Amino acid sequence: MVEQHFRKGRIWFLYFLFGAIACTFIGQLYFLQIVRGQEFRDKAEGQYKISSDPFDRNSIYFTEKDGTTVSAATLKSGFILTVNPQKITSIEEAYKKLNAIIPIDKKYFLAKSAKKDDPYEEVAHRLPEETAQKIKDMKIAGVSMYREHWRYYPGENSAAHILGFVGYKDDGVTLAGRYGLERYYDDVLNKDNGKPGRNFFAEVFSSAQNVIDPSLKSKGDIVLTIEPTVQELLEKKLQETKTKYNSGVTGGIIMNPKTGEIYAMAAVPNFNPNDISQEKNVSVFNNPIVESVYEMGSIVKPLAMAAAIDTGEVTAQTTYNDTAGSVVVDGKKISNYDGKGRGRNIPMQKVLDDSLNTGMVFVMKKMGREKFSKYMLSYDMSEETGIDLPGEVPGLMENLRSPRDVEHATAAFGQGIAMTPIEITKALASLGNGGLLVNPHLLKKTVYATGIEKVYTPEEGTRVLKPETSEKISRMLVSVVDNALLGGTVKLPNYSIAAKTGTAQISRGDGHGYYDDRYLHSFFGYFPAYDPKFIIFLYTYYPVGEKYASHTLTAPFMDLAKFLLTYYEVPPDR
Repeated sequence: MVEQHFRKGRIWFLYFLFGAIACTFIGQLYFLQIVRGQEFRDKAEGQYKISSDPFDRNSIYFTEKDGTTVSAATLKSGFILTVNPQKITSIEEAYKKLNAIIPIDKKYFLAKSAKKDDPYEEVAHRLPEETAQKIKDMKIAGVSMYREHWRYYPGENSAAHILGFVGYKDDGVTLAGRYGLERYYDDVLNKDNGKPGRNFFAEVFSSAQNVIDPSLKSKGDIVLTIEPTVQELLEKKLQETKTKYNSGVTGGIIMNPKTGEIYAMAAVPNFNPNDISQEKNVSVFNNPIVESVYEMGSIVKPLAMAAAIDTGEVTAQTTYNDTAGSVVVDGKKISNYDGKGRGRNIPMQKVLDDSLNTGMVFVMKKMGREKFSKYMLSYDMSEETGIDLPGEVPGLMENLRSPRDVEHATAAFGQGIAMTPIEITKALASLGNGGLLVNPHLLKKTVYATGIEKVYTPEEGTRVLKPETSEKISRMLVSVVDNALLGGTVKLPNYSIAAKTGTAQISRGDGHGYYDDRYLHSFFGYFPAYDPKFIIFLYTYYPVGEKYASHTLTAPFMDLAKFLLTYYEVPPDR
């Protein structure tokens, strides 16, 4: 009986052993054929350079509205033409044959081919398959072809500031992400070229750990929240605005105000990451959406008004007197944009409708300096948002810590304080989403080589306003669009849009005040106003020929809003 049990145990042990061996072989086959299949096929063809490891990198994808992914950054394949000067029998003859297929500078070729102490010199890069085959067929002594890969961006200039590009580090040898997401997620996208791959089970275990613990980073493709059609339209509208008004930097963001998912983000001028050598001014590689701060002007007014409503200091019906069109604070005169007063018993709704600076000074004083600054700082515009892009800078909000009233008064209408476009967008989203600060982000998910996916889950937003305050300020901003913006002519009959323009004087930058004829125009809006699916922020720096943002940015904003409502099939809300 004991012997029978022993035999059964031994049989089960053998079953288990053979099963484990079979799983190991299957896993290794999967890893070799699927995970690293293309790499080994290339090596089998003898097309990799012997002198160095091949360039390899994971991909970046956009996400269309139906969930389909579209390539944003991938690898392109071609061939390197090389010469071995020690084996070339006739340099002149080799040059003639090669030059008949691809144009080669003769002096350059002769210099390369004359290095008799060097067995490997690269002559031309990124040759297509058909060209490489023609050269191979000639069987020129000392001439060889090797496969190479390089980073390729199918959209060219599209989303360039988001994606960044791959370039050489300071050592001139190592390729890595240099700007944008290529830099921010370099440790995820970089496949550690030349390092031996792990076996299948190690790969699965590592990826599984990453799902559990996001602090452990693994390699994989990244899928973005960017919707390519929306991105393309935003870029088109920004370029049209910049061209029409001969503006400086012009930028915009389209975001889900409830989740922080960014559908589009762009600034012009931009660049083509496939050909960065053409850019003479490297500053164009920096992303002004996260790396540049601006005094935004009157789009800050709804934030200050919402703070006062939240504290109970004012309502939409609260009134003040504006007989002079100006007030004096700490010896400084503050005027309305047109210098005109609106009379007595002016309601807070009129303050937003007509964008009255004197009304915002009244709001600040009703709150008191300390309470006002506490609320304004709670919008986190003095802090980085934490968006997954490199180089983000905090806003400049020191005036809110001043012991004087005048700095707080100017802050109430968006002057004397500065923030990045992404910081102001995050703050403004709280007006429409029920009073929460969301986390702006571009990453939708990471897809590891094993097929395991890790979906990005943003943290719950911080509450800065009561839900009822969000509804009240939204009603006021809807009234701005319906009745005041360009005389109410852009109102949509079937959709509520909450919006506000901003026209800010540009600082001279030398501590000597502001230019009299240079402005930053900005525009934000969210819709449908009481259950918003989108928030749009637009700005253009120093447009020529128009003084007010309502004349430069209303049209592109409304074009984008109408498109989004139709494209995403958002049902009417009125």
